[in-house]
Formats: sequence, C-alpha cells, structure tokens
Amino acid sequence: MSRTRGNKRRMRGVVTSDKGAKTITVRVARQYAHPVYGKIVRRESKIHVHDEKDEAHVGDLVEIEECRPMSRTKRWRLVRIVEKSPGALAAIQDVLAAEAPAPHKAEPAAGPKDR
Repeated sequence: MSRTRGNKRRMRGVVTSDKGAKTITVRVARQYAHPVYGKIVRRESKIHVHDEKDEAHVGDLVEIEECRPMSRTKRWRLVRIVEKSPGALAAIQDVLAAEAPAPHKAEPAAGPKDR
C-alpha cells in the first residue's frame, strides 16, 4: 500500500553558486501585489538546494522541489535542469578540448650551435 505525501512546492530559479559538495545556491524571484497599495512588489530568495550528482552549475535555470530537511539550511532538492547556461556550456567544451590528446608534432632536429 503506497501513500502519497501531498503536494510539494516546486519553483524555478537560477543557480548562483555551486561551490558546496552536493549543494547549490538558487536565487528564486517572485512577484505579488502589495496587500494595501496594490503595487507589484518583486522579491528574491536565496535557497540552498541538494544536488546529488553535482550536475548543476552557475547560470543554469533549474527546477527545485520541497523535501525533508537535509541539513540546517537545505530543505529543497534539485528536480531537473531546465536550461544550461551558455557560459557553462562553453566552459565544459573548453575542459573537454584541454583533456583531448594533442596531435604529436615533430620537433626540429638540433643543429650545430653558431659561435
């Protein structure tokens, strides 16, 4: 018998830091009308998110979901990466190019030294 645990909140945000081990920091923006004046107010929150595979990087657009507390500050987990950042893709390509073996170049033969 399986029981559902209810609806968990899901949000989208941008990764601002991936320095921690299995942890990313996500900035989530929200808009709401002020209760008295009716003006649209913009607020941002910084949320610590559990990233089990360390797959999200700075600038990525991610979807996160509420979960049980993983640590003192982590109460969210990474669901999926919605969109990779262009800078992150360029950095990955640079790393792959650096790891690829370079073609062997023949060095010129050493000749007699001029005096």
